[in-house]
Amino acid sequence: MAGFLRWFWMYRNYLIILLSPLVILPLPLVSPGMESRCGYVIILMALFWCTECIPLAITALLPVILFPMMGIMESSEVCNQYMKDSTVLGIGGLMVAIAVEHTNLHKRIAFRVLLGLGVKPPLLMMGFMVTTAFLSMWISNTASTAMMLPITSAVLQQLSDTEAQAEEREMDLVTSKAGPEGLENQAFELDNTTEDLASKKFQPKDSSIDMGRNNFTIIYIIQSLAEQRRLEREQKYLSLSKGLSLSVCYASSIGGTATLTGATTNIIFKGQVDELFPDNGDIINFTSWFGFAFPNMVLMLMMSWLWLKSLYLGINIKSFGCGTNKDCDKEAMKLVKDESKKLGSMSFAEVSVLVLFVLLVLLWVTREPGFMPGWGSALFNKDRTFVTDATVSVFISVLFFIIPSQMPRCWDFSVGSSLRAPSTLITWDIVQKKMPWNLILLLGGGFALAKGSETSGLSRFLGQSLVPLQALPPFAIPLVVSLLMAIFTECTSNVAATSLILPVLASMATALKLHPLYVMLPCTICASLAFMLPVATPPNAIAFSYSNLKIKDMAKAGFVLNIVGVLTANIALNTWGTAMFDLNTFPDWANATTTP
Repeated sequence: MAGFLRWFWMYRNYLIILLSPLVILPLPLVSPGMESRCGYVIILMALFWCTECIPLAITALLPVILFPMMGIMESSEVCNQYMKDSTVLGIGGLMVAIAVEHTNLHKRIAFRVLLGLGVKPPLLMMGFMVTTAFLSMWISNTASTAMMLPITSAVLQQLSDTEAQAEEREMDLVTSKAGPEGLENQAFELDNTTEDLASKKFQPKDSSIDMGRNNFTIIYIIQSLAEQRRLEREQKYLSLSKGLSLSVCYASSIGGTATLTGATTNIIFKGQVDELFPDNGDIINFTSWFGFAFPNMVLMLMMSWLWLKSLYLGINIKSFGCGTNKDCDKEAMKLVKDESKKLGSMSFAEVSVLVLFVLLVLLWVTREPGFMPGWGSALFNKDRTFVTDATVSVFISVLFFIIPSQMPRCWDFSVGSSLRAPSTLITWDIVQKKMPWNLILLLGGGFALAKGSETSGLSRFLGQSLVPLQALPPFAIPLVVSLLMAIFTECTSNVAATSLILPVLASMATALKLHPLYVMLPCTICASLAFMLPVATPPNAIAFSYSNLKIKDMAKAGFVLNIVGVLTANIALNTWGTAMFDLNTFPDWANATTTP
């Protein structure tokens, strides 16, 4: 039996690939219709995505095979879904992230923030969370986590080593006073540097004891206390290491929700809104998403910091960084300063990337700011939407391949072997190595599923099936579906979950006469909030493998943060989100969905 189970586990992926299509085959056979055929494809892809029996990107290509073969969509129409405006927006955002990483601009930003906030444990945790969240707004969550974790480890090691050296010096001083002549008139006291031993003192009660006979006993007590301090220090820094590791990986996921290009799920959301509701008037763009999601991100980040601080640092005045500076704080700050100095002054490439990055954000924000006409509508989008956020991202991306990485020396005409033209800010070889091409296919697969569900009528059918939810209060519907999304994304790819669920929610909202964004927005946010399991997101997996975390540590901290994330997303939805998008009104463009 053990041999069979071992064989079954080793060949489980092959068995899933072979048996899954056969097990769900009765669905299109018993109910021959476009809805059931499309449902067959979606269930099959959901099984493959959840089990990862084949790579996620390869599963995303199945609609190219199955939709034409089942008569759901023509092949050319399916293939068009893999390179849409939202996909190009994602490619442009990734190009910017690659340029920032290649020039080490993200490291300079990280060290500047840490130097500004300090290294006391609570402020250190806040500094790492703020830095990671900010970086994740623009570069991939995985890259920001992988960059910040080694920095946390180095800073903690410096804090621990400095504190250990201070304790060793103190113990040496006390031991030197433990001689026969010193103990006769010496009442000595140990100033404990750890919080738990701060009130402990060691003083001889009887000054008339035989000092020679008890000298060994006193030294033994001192050594025992030193060992106790060492164990408590190691336990303290182990707990702090867990807290900082979790704070970094959680902050990367939270920060990615703030911008439209910060997470793949955000781009999927925009693409599906534009696909399912083509007359929406560009309701979701960089500015509108940032206006809704950034305050929500800040609120979520503060709540997460408070929870992780209380869990790993406790709640007391001293833990908030009040009090005098310690030597270990100064040494850790010196370490951060030294690492920052190693970067040197900003190079021409860093300055160029920074200028282009700021220009990109300004062009995104001012294209259609909402409260006033932007440059997009004033110059290009007078009758139709010619210029989008994708246009801007690609424009900046192209400049990375034009601007040189060093200041051109146009006046130097000397002939020499060292004279050569500098490379551009990034090269295509760099892009090929760092570009996550699988995300492009995942985006396309999600858009193909949404289009197939709409064309076949499956989304409409499922939306009508959820009409009984109309009995719930309006605010309860997004709360329930957000909670379900947060649970679902713990065990499957957030990209896959978003691709599968958003078209159904759009049809449900239309059937219930709710604003589609009222249910789609919070679910998109919650798709990024997978905090409980190491396999839920790449940042979780990196933090779990890098530090001494256990699954129960991540589950305990992540469970509360999942609830916090769902609540904050719904608070944002029913406050400033309602005011921004007029969510209390069912829009006319929601009736003008694409027809099969």
